[in-house]
Amino acid sequence: MEHARDEEVAREGGAFYDNAAVFETYRAHRLSPRSPNELVEEPALLEILGPVEGLRVLDLGCGDAAFGRRLLRAGCRTFTGVDASRNMVRAAQQNLHGTEAVVLHANIEAIVFDPDSFDLVLSRLALHYIGDLAAVLGRVQQLLVDGGRLVFSVEHPVITSCDRGWDQSGPRGSWLVDDYFQTGRRETTWLGSRVVKYHRTIEDYVSLVQQAGFRLDCLREARPRAELFASPAEWYRRSRIPLFLLLAATVAA
Repeated sequence: MEHARDEEVAREGGAFYDNAAVFETYRAHRLSPRSPNELVEEPALLEILGPVEGLRVLDLGCGDAAFGRRLLRAGCRTFTGVDASRNMVRAAQQNLHGTEAVVLHANIEAIVFDPDSFDLVLSRLALHYIGDLAAVLGRVQQLLVDGGRLVFSVEHPVITSCDRGWDQSGPRGSWLVDDYFQTGRRETTWLGSRVVKYHRTIEDYVSLVQQAGFRLDCLREARPRAELFASPAEWYRRSRIPLFLLLAATVAA
């Protein structure tokens, strides 16, 4: 008698990207010139990041560290990347070969550095994988010098609120926002596999940053810029809802 196939177990954090099929799909998605990371999130991030010359940078969820190499070219003093995925760490080490940058395989929740070790802590599209974000932000505040900055991006809360109703066989053309104020763990399909993310409202992110001892300097929703898109139709599609939320904050005196 044939048994029903068990539903795929959703993976958390680094375990998701250590799935070989997921990692290859991610790389193809991320390296595409049509990637919203390249066309929407990164331009907004660069605008609020500012000069990095002479800074000691910690990148939480550094991925393949292609952005770390960019920061080194821009003159940052040191670059330390942390990622929970072994696949990502190997890719990062390849990208940073020939530099003095350091890449560590570790969960973001478990980072241990001396106080005042960094001038800038950066995180791109990683903190929505973290359950206890308050604890992570509290630790980050201790790692930064007085006046040090935290800059991070996450999937926009209208995306993380609900993933029902999307036919993933083609480009997404409709979105459903539901259970917005029911925050917490979500299991969703991403890159062809099941993954665990954590939904928070915009208000939650702002409150968590402030409660950790930061002064909020900037909040952006990464409005797509038409001049960066080859296709007006693609620009319009990406402009229908916000895809990313970005915050920049400074250690409060």
